[in-house]
Amino acid sequence: MSSEDDFSRFSRRELLTASVGMASLAMISSARLQAMEDDSSEFPIIDTNVSLFRWPFRRLPLDTTAALQKKLQSLGIVQAWAGSFEGLFHRDLVGVNSRLIEECRQHKMFVPIGSVNPTLPGWEQDLQRCLAEESMLGIRLHPNYHGYTLDSPNFSRILKLATEAGRFVQLAVALEDTRTQPEQLQVPDVDLTPLPTIVKRIPQARVQLLNDRPRGSLINQLRAVPGIYFDTARVDGTDGIPNLVQSVEPGRVLFGTHSPFLIPEAALIRTHESGRFNPSALRSVLAENAERFREGNVT
Repeated sequence: MSSEDDFSRFSRRELLTASVGMASLAMISSARLQAMEDDSSEFPIIDTNVSLFRWPFRRLPLDTTAALQKKLQSLGIVQAWAGSFEGLFHRDLVGVNSRLIEECRQHKMFVPIGSVNPTLPGWEQDLQRCLAEESMLGIRLHPNYHGYTLDSPNFSRILKLATEAGRFVQLAVALEDTRTQPEQLQVPDVDLTPLPTIVKRIPQARVQLLNDRPRGSLINQLRAVPGIYFDTARVDGTDGIPNLVQSVEPGRVLFGTHSPFLIPEAALIRTHESGRFNPSALRSVLAENAERFREGNVT
């Protein structure tokens, strides 16, 4: 058995320990995962949250584009919206985005989502390159890694410019659990408290939260704003994704795996395992919501 297979088995065991308990481990087998994939095989799956290139602190399984593409395609995923790990740490974002575009041209299932850092000189030119020159669908922001908060005027400026161009903004709330981060680089999750007020001020804005774990009173504020959307990557528990879908307006939960940082099977299992989605609801989460969000045909 390959090291990739070993990792997949281990990661599923870890997932189940955290979400449904060891008593359910025997229920999640390769056969069950195959059944889940068969349930989704009648329509293409869109993954709205992947990253290409290398995570700098350790090697990740599937951290080559070819390997990641092969794995995603084996799960029925036909399109993946891809940011770049390099976008978190490099100052030359022109180079970062150019490499991302070229990589996506070579592996056509990936759609490039550019990085912009509003703390750097020339960030507005970087944004225009992404939106106008390269015609990207949207951009991905990392406020916690780039050292600004959502209160920053430049965040509102980015959101306004992207909205005027008819594009969306992906806001990465977290990349890595704070408990496993290197001691020299402790990065808290993005504070989303200002976001509802900001999005309300910009009609037609589309903001997708990546890697968030919606909970507490803040989720009520976020779901009250139609322009804020969610992904599935770090939603906890067997019923977590159905509960999130039920708690927000239709169409606002998009499938995302956060791979290769997390194994893509994890999000697929959590989408299926409660058994609460009928075929129409499953199709919406795994594909149709992303299609509407991408085209701007949103609720």
